[in-house]
Amino acid sequence: MRSLRRALTAASAVSLLALSVTACSDDGSTVRFGYISDYNGASLLAIAEKQGLWDKQGLTPEIKVFTNGPLQIQALGAGDLDFGYIGPGAMWLPATGKAKVVAINTLAYADRVIGRPGIKTIQDLKGKKVGVPEGTSGDMVLNLALQKAGMSVKDIEKVPMDPATVVSAFASGQIDGAGIWYPLIDNIKQQVPDMVEIASTKEWPDSSFPTAFVGGTEVDEALTNKVIKVLQEANDWRAAHPEEAITESAALLKLDPAKVKADAANVQTMTTEDLVNKTKDGTVAKWLNSLGDFFVGTGQLKSRPDPSTYYTGDLYTKAFTK
Repeated sequence: MRSLRRALTAASAVSLLALSVTACSDDGSTVRFGYISDYNGASLLAIAEKQGLWDKQGLTPEIKVFTNGPLQIQALGAGDLDFGYIGPGAMWLPATGKAKVVAINTLAYADRVIGRPGIKTIQDLKGKKVGVPEGTSGDMVLNLALQKAGMSVKDIEKVPMDPATVVSAFASGQIDGAGIWYPLIDNIKQQVPDMVEIASTKEWPDSSFPTAFVGGTEVDEALTNKVIKVLQEANDWRAAHPEEAITESAALLKLDPAKVKADAANVQTMTTEDLVNKTKDGTVAKWLNSLGDFFVGTGQLKSRPDPSTYYTGDLYTKAFTK
């Protein structure tokens, strides 16, 4: 607990947002839910609150913002969260048994390797300082780019740091490059307008990078079913109302809707029916296996586990009603 609090404070990661639910059922339960302050992480939570979806399931949400997925999985393990959100770069943690994936959210393409002005290729970062939040999607895209160039982390000076520090360190010239994601890159561009995008997850069109919602390793099936229903209904509302979803997300994030819209352009949403079908036909398992193979290559996994050991696809499928 103390180590978690120190980690969150050091990262300037956490602010608490208690969402009031005015018409909760008498036996309503409080659900502590983590998220990252971007469109992927916040949109369904914003929609669920605005549309009264928590209320329908007799739940009271208490949401907490984090800077990355690994910190949320740490919080799940410490008993400080019930559910959270992770990007594809943190999917190795559920695969190692640290959490359960309860719902696939989107396919995300917001991650980049960036360099300071004058650095144009990944090879130009050889021997230079590259900041990256370890175990995240920023770390993932950096490894992908290095592999594509026939390089490894041994060819650069990798500097682990939290996302907020990546922004400040890049802006002040303390690092030469970074593995990071939008919308944080927009913050960097405001301070270093000539920064260069060296690599993007969009360069791997045959790969999919799923984001997901996660719960603890001990699954409370009744509670998880209610939470999945909330996420599924919010997901379909987002798919049907993309512009309104951006507005609701911007309100929660306290950001200019134009910035959130730019962030949402890096996201592929799917309907719940589509996600259920992709769960049934093995597409989701294919996505997770592809990431598993990648994480074996980086040494984050010793071997690739079967997705059914950490994705509760049966619960996701059972919760869906047309």
